[in-house]
Amino acid sequence: MLRRANIISIIVHRAAIVALCACAVSLRAQSTLQDKPVPSESDATQRLQERVTQLESEVSELSALVKQLQPSSPVPAGDRQSAVVHESVQSQAPAQAVTTAEGEKTLDFFHGTTINVGLDTYYEYNFNQPVGRVNLLRAYDVLSNNFNLSQASVILDHPPDLAAGRRWGGRLDLQFGQATDSLQGNPSNEPRPDIYRNIYQAYGTYIVPFGKGLNVDFGKWGSSLGVEGNYTKDQINYSRSYWFNFLPFYHMGFRISYPVNDRFALTYWLVNGTNQVEATNGFKDELFGFTAKPQKNLTWTVNYYFGQDHPDRAPATNCGPIPVQPGLCFTAIRPAPNGRTHIFDSYATWQTTQKLTLQIEGDYEIERLWQNAAPGESSTPSVVAGGAAYARYQFNPKFALAARAEYMSDGGLFSGINQALKEATVTFDYNLGGGFLTRYEWRSDFSNQPSFLTNAQGVLSKQQNTATIGLLWWWGRKEGPW
Repeated sequence: MLRRANIISIIVHRAAIVALCACAVSLRAQSTLQDKPVPSESDATQRLQERVTQLESEVSELSALVKQLQPSSPVPAGDRQSAVVHESVQSQAPAQAVTTAEGEKTLDFFHGTTINVGLDTYYEYNFNQPVGRVNLLRAYDVLSNNFNLSQASVILDHPPDLAAGRRWGGRLDLQFGQATDSLQGNPSNEPRPDIYRNIYQAYGTYIVPFGKGLNVDFGKWGSSLGVEGNYTKDQINYSRSYWFNFLPFYHMGFRISYPVNDRFALTYWLVNGTNQVEATNGFKDELFGFTAKPQKNLTWTVNYYFGQDHPDRAPATNCGPIPVQPGLCFTAIRPAPNGRTHIFDSYATWQTTQKLTLQIEGDYEIERLWQNAAPGESSTPSVVAGGAAYARYQFNPKFALAARAEYMSDGGLFSGINQALKEATVTFDYNLGGGFLTRYEWRSDFSNQPSFLTNAQGVLSKQQNTATIGLLWWWGRKEGPW
């Protein structure tokens, strides 16, 4: 642009010189006529006319060249300030190009990333009117006759994208509310639960270029034992089953999944333990599983979990003269229990029609305190067994009706006593919008032992009935289940 301005300046300067030369020629002609003998009038007039015609031709050529060099949108005559601004903007074009390139890099960084927010609230009434308004043996809906914030969740998801040449990804789930305390607030199983309590999931992913792609995750993730999950909007019912409350909520370690083909995938985990970000012992738990799709509308998952969840240390208040980080002072348990935990978990989902969904789950867990019991020590294992069945019918995009029935033979691992637990739940959905769902639920819990609180201190009941209204909001770009 500066070069063009210089050329225009030179041309204008040259035109001015030509004009001055024309004036000089005219004056010289007049002087000559005065000093020398005057030729005939016709000869002098002819020579002067030829010279003027030549100068006019040169000026016309210079004017045409100036017009060719001017920008396509000429600046209005006399608007000198606009011309200055125009030149300034043109001179800033390289800087604007750099800024645009930086913006494109930023957009590329966020390409494929979703930020999602969810709110899970409810009001529940327990007809036992329990002391402290506490609903026993519930996972998330833990308080009655109270307006409750169950979960407030923020999810950042950046999955791998092989089509875009990106084999890595990551996910972060932050969670706040009652469910957070239920999910990750057990100090007996987590040495320092407070520092991890609001991080429900945090893991990175890499797809190893092996066969159809070996998916490897490392970090903390929600357990896939059991058919139910964390986010209420993706579940059939509002309340969670006994089995969701009993089976592990989360794990820390690495997991591998490999799709053998479009209908069969293998899974392997190596983790610190069940519900343990920081291990309570040196044993590493394992899971072996597979997911099969014998039909397009049928998915079947089988898991075998093998672990040891008995701690080999206990919190202490004095670790001697060596300074340690708060919460890292322990004393050894000698001898430490070394019994193993075995969990057999299987569930299937069958989308029979576009409107009807059926699910079934079966679980069996056996746990021993000692591998080889010493004299005087019990070697009898604790066993929990049972299952659940689900059905959901979607009448139209706004209305749906769902039901759940389950049975649990508890050997004391879940509730602390030997009992047979049963429950039946009916849930009605009314979807007010794409991200706003209301749920109305009736649930009845039963046991062959007094297990549920009443309005009298110390008096337990064999039955518990609750009515719940759940209000769910969510927004973000992530589609499908969270």
